[in-house]
Amino acid sequence: MQDESVISTPLTAWGVASRAAPGEVVSGDLHLIKPITDGVLAAVVDGLGHGDEAATAAKIAIAALEGHAEEPLAALVKRCHEALTQNRGVVMTVATLCSLDDKLVWLGVGNVEAILLRADRQAKAPSDRVLLRSGLVGYRLPDLRASTLSLAPDDLLIFATDGLDAGFAEGLVRSDSPQQLADSILERHFKGHDDALVLVVRYLGARHE
Repeated sequence: MQDESVISTPLTAWGVASRAAPGEVVSGDLHLIKPITDGVLAAVVDGLGHGDEAATAAKIAIAALEGHAEEPLAALVKRCHEALTQNRGVVMTVATLCSLDDKLVWLGVGNVEAILLRADRQAKAPSDRVLLRSGLVGYRLPDLRASTLSLAPDDLLIFATDGLDAGFAEGLVRSDSPQQLADSILERHFKGHDDALVLVVRYLGARHE
């Protein structure tokens, strides 16, 4: 079963597509997009394993993120860690897209991949991947240090859980909408044995405010 959503904010347009593991009714892979004072908080959370318990853990983490969305990313991950000590752990990647200075700040614990594809194909670094730190939120946290990158209008930020294969960002039609991109990635790269979720965020920039 595929779960899709699309929304526009003044700063971003985004789309998401997900699929539960075969034989499961619910997915333990969840996402959050939440406007904050100086931009947007984006996150993808993958509950350990799959099924109801994984979904419960992911929901707890999402609730912690949503309830404290204005805090720095390291503090947000710690909030999730504290909320999950009596439940299954999660892996997660969180990011803020900041409109005031066109910056992306991101932080990953575990194996939720995130890649920034720059609209300027001639840029010195046409793409960047989040540094994923080894650990499990709710069980063992690594040293939490967020990284910061510059953003430009039409840059694409793509999150993918480990139910998708490693080449998920290849061969994309950049002019497609975020929802079209998310649907295409899920269709082409779903491994077929675990929950999977892909979140695509296009940065529109302050010109749209």
